[in-house]
Amino acid sequence: MAQERLGRVERRLAAILAADVAGYSRLMHHDEEATHTELTALLAEAVDPAITDHRGRIVKNTGDGFLAEFPSAVEAVRAAVLFQSRVKELTSNDVEERRIAFRVGINISDVIVEPHDIFGDGVNIAARLESLAQPGGICISSSAYDYVRGKVGVDFIDLGERPLKNIDRAVRSYAVIWDDLSTSSWAQRALRPSSSPPRLSIVVLPFASLGGGPEQEYFVDGVTEALTTDMSRISGAFVIGRHTAFTYKGATIDLKRIGRELNVRYVLEGSVQRSGNRLRVNAQLVDSESGSHLWAERFDKPLADLFDMQDEIVARLAGALNAELIAAEARRAQRSVDPDAMDLYFQGVAIANRGTAPEHLTQARGFFEGALALDPGCIDALVARAGLDEAAAAALLTDDPAPRLALAEATINEVLSLAPQHALAHLRLGVVQILTNRVPEGIAECERALVLDRNLAHAHAWIGLAKVYIGRAGETEADVQEALRLSPRDTRSYIWLMIVGMAKFHLGAYGEAAGCLRRSIEANRNHPLAHFWLAAALARLGAIDEAKRASRAALALNPSFSIRRVRSHLPSDNPIYLAGRAHLYEGLSLAGVPEQ
Repeated sequence: MAQERLGRVERRLAAILAADVAGYSRLMHHDEEATHTELTALLAEAVDPAITDHRGRIVKNTGDGFLAEFPSAVEAVRAAVLFQSRVKELTSNDVEERRIAFRVGINISDVIVEPHDIFGDGVNIAARLESLAQPGGICISSSAYDYVRGKVGVDFIDLGERPLKNIDRAVRSYAVIWDDLSTSSWAQRALRPSSSPPRLSIVVLPFASLGGGPEQEYFVDGVTEALTTDMSRISGAFVIGRHTAFTYKGATIDLKRIGRELNVRYVLEGSVQRSGNRLRVNAQLVDSESGSHLWAERFDKPLADLFDMQDEIVARLAGALNAELIAAEARRAQRSVDPDAMDLYFQGVAIANRGTAPEHLTQARGFFEGALALDPGCIDALVARAGLDEAAAAALLTDDPAPRLALAEATINEVLSLAPQHALAHLRLGVVQILTNRVPEGIAECERALVLDRNLAHAHAWIGLAKVYIGRAGETEADVQEALRLSPRDTRSYIWLMIVGMAKFHLGAYGEAAGCLRRSIEANRNHPLAHFWLAAALARLGAIDEAKRASRAALALNPSFSIRRVRSHLPSDNPIYLAGRAHLYEGLSLAGVPEQ
């Protein structure tokens, strides 16, 4: 028993503050004695009193900085603002190149505690956040921001998800907006309203249970909790924790007021009602600033096991909400007079979702390149740009896909080195591998993406297409149906329907192929490849005039298309697949598609 007590590790939740001196090596090289003397004075006159006044303790000094621990994130940020303001005042008369300025990072996490040190991933994150801060600035994690928002008298700017060295995931971070704060003005700022809501910020309110017994109540709460978790997987999303959301359960509430209280842009609310042997679920997304309804969805299903239905309902809602939130952010970005990297990213995604016609991909690329010019480390824009290179190859928009696919793969590998758990990046890598005759590896990457984000419906569709390439087209429709089950109104469903049409074509079921391809075109007329596959299917059916009309529509969208280009895009050497390709070439020729 005594040995157990000796071996027990002490842990506690703490706010961690890491600070260092910007350009310390340069300052010491210039005049080490003067730098050491001034740093010692600043620590004694500004830093130590601020930390003590806000119930913190300096855990250790690191030569050019220090590590401190606080009982709350609010106290940590208040202390940081106080000593940064005081340091700025004390050094205001110094020559700029000799001026000492601290950079501060703050995180809240469960840490391992020892008498003279603290350890843990949360400590490392605080130290890495410090490196993101400007000299004299403060950068905090989203976990800390959730505690301090509206409570510390300073405004923050959302820096988005940032890759941090030796941290296996991107961390959403916020920086204090530093507009000449001083110790006197800081107290006045405490009376000012909090910062504007961050992008993609949402609260999932507890769904209302309309009738039904305790079993339905558990089911309804489960839908709310699971949806909160799945929404958090959306890249860049800021989702209010379920414990906070459930404080509103059963209350009559003003959604605008909730938006102000929680500082979120969007509110999702809903209800579950049982009627006889059917279950109806309603959900609606509301803009908390204007109160306007942005989107609504209804599920009306035969009553089965309630809990078997939960995953399907949550997955469909999460998938639809992802697209709706990005579309809403794109509309906001269009109104911005000074767009930043994420504004441009959202606009690019909105355009890319219109279809794979060359002009859409060109416009989207312009937005992603603009985002990367403003922020070269914007992971979402890097992944999206790689997606455009893949789309250009998959949609046969280029005569030589190899350079684009190689560039996409290099970009995705770079992203995964920074953010190994990025689900969409794993999917993108899988797509490149599938398109470059590495189907088993590609399927494995798509499955890895689904482990990280079970709602990534597009991964199921790509697995289905991969099976066409390895001669297993008969299995494709089931994979696509799973994608459609998860996200029946997905903006990419036109691609999924085309994939089924391609599989039917390879199986020789040209009539069924034509039906699927027509549905694909009805879903989105701006995808030229679906028109070409329809032309080939109709030609194989003997409907040559109709095939030629489909061919003309396709060439209007992609005038440079040719059969030679189709022959050069060969993602597989499987003999069953190659036999189906021969029928494709023949059908395209009969439909009037040019050879060269």
